[in-house]
Amino acid sequence: MAAYHDEVEIEDFEYEEETETYYYPCPCGDRFQITKEELAAGEEVATCPSCSLIVKVIYDPEDFQPSEETACERTKGKTLVTA
Repeated sequence: MAAYHDEVEIEDFEYEEETETYYYPCPCGDRFQITKEELAAGEEVATCPSCSLIVKVIYDPEDFQPSEETACERTKGKTLVTA
C-alpha cells in the first residue's frame, strides 16, 4: 500500500492541452503530474519527477473514457474485416 502525501481532486489540477497532462504543485517546488491517458487507464496516482512524494487523484474514471463519437471518428474510413 502506498503512502500518499495527499488526496487531490482532478478539478484542483492544472491541465495542459499540448501534453494532455494534469499538474499540481508539489511541496518540493516541482509539480505532481498525471496524463489524460493514465487517467483513462484507471491510474489514480500522480507522481513528482523531482522527489518521492505521490498524491492520490480523486476523479470519475468515466469522465476519461472515449465517447462513442470519438471512437467512431477514429474508425471512420477504415474497413471492417470479418472472418
